[in-house]
Amino acid sequence: MHRADPHPSRRRFLDVTGAMAAAGLTAGCSPEAAPPGRHAPSAPATPTAVPATGRHQAGVTLPQPAQRNLLAVVADLGAAVAPGPLLAELGRTIRALVAGTDRRLLGLPPGDLTVTVGVGPRLVRAAGASLPGAADLPEFSRERIHPKARGGDLLMQICADDALLLPVAAAALLDQAGDRLRERWRQSARRGATVPLGNGLTAPRNPLGFIDGIVGPHTAAEQRRDLWLAGPPAVAGGTLAVLRRMELDLPRFAALSVAEQEAVLGRHRADGAPLSGGTVASVPELGAKTADGRYLVPADAHVRRANPAVVGTGLMLRRSYSTDEPAPGLLFISFQNDLRTFTATLTHMDTSDALLRFTTTTASATFLILPGFDRQRPLGSSLFG
Repeated sequence: MHRADPHPSRRRFLDVTGAMAAAGLTAGCSPEAAPPGRHAPSAPATPTAVPATGRHQAGVTLPQPAQRNLLAVVADLGAAVAPGPLLAELGRTIRALVAGTDRRLLGLPPGDLTVTVGVGPRLVRAAGASLPGAADLPEFSRERIHPKARGGDLLMQICADDALLLPVAAAALLDQAGDRLRERWRQSARRGATVPLGNGLTAPRNPLGFIDGIVGPHTAAEQRRDLWLAGPPAVAGGTLAVLRRMELDLPRFAALSVAEQEAVLGRHRADGAPLSGGTVASVPELGAKTADGRYLVPADAHVRRANPAVVGTGLMLRRSYSTDEPAPGLLFISFQNDLRTFTATLTHMDTSDALLRFTTTTASATFLILPGFDRQRPLGSSLFG
């Protein structure tokens, strides 16, 4: 976990972005500077821009697939800070960053940059105690969380294929907020190589080597049912996010045989197919047994313990990102329109999920991802206008 300056400032913005610019000036060369006799590498394809405005914020279902790099910044608002004006300013800054017109980008092309903003339970309760997102995330087992890494008032999820953009965009947003925000913690993370799931969908491999995020609300109908908030009007078009940063005991997991690893997850490592048979897109047959009566998907396999049909909840849109500091691990993010979808699932996993034996959670928070915004409807105006 990075310790943050409690008072982000313009000098801090210049320090961060100046260092990034210096790194850019010393890393690599232009095609004209290629050594004699060698061909200059071809320019990479320019990522497609993702609109910042609309009914929903970008960075949840758009783009598809999600960008390779993510920076999550969690902060608190000062006690006397009004959320509405601050969020409106952040929304204008996000539009300028995505459009490439903010000078604080230092000339970096924005590419597929997205910034997704959520507010924590304290701020939601101030707007309405019964609103979705007003409940804090409970504590669970296998947690080792410093108080500063639990909860928070504001989430800024910054994503892009170009990792250089992430700290530059974060510095611009914190500079805009000034002393109104106090950073709690931040985490950089990246997605593994993607694997096709069929129907145009993909999912990445996680640090354990398995395909992650196979099951989720992928169709428009599933997203209406399980992802987006339909109301009340103040939150319609938003969703609820859960962030969990976990350390993974990779050496102990790697010491298992492939068959033992597959028994922990309930899927084949190579192609993601459930141990009950079929393809990566097949629904696990949890009742299937071997000739001698053993479940093909073990009773404590992650696929069984986290199965929404078994738990009795809706679907989560799950994203897993690899981290290598402060320790090798995983940043888990889920989006759902009912916090119980997450809490009931983890409660069910807590009893006997074999995967949890290899994890320790070191940061945890939940946020109401605000509805989408545009020039006429500033970010957060439906809740704090």
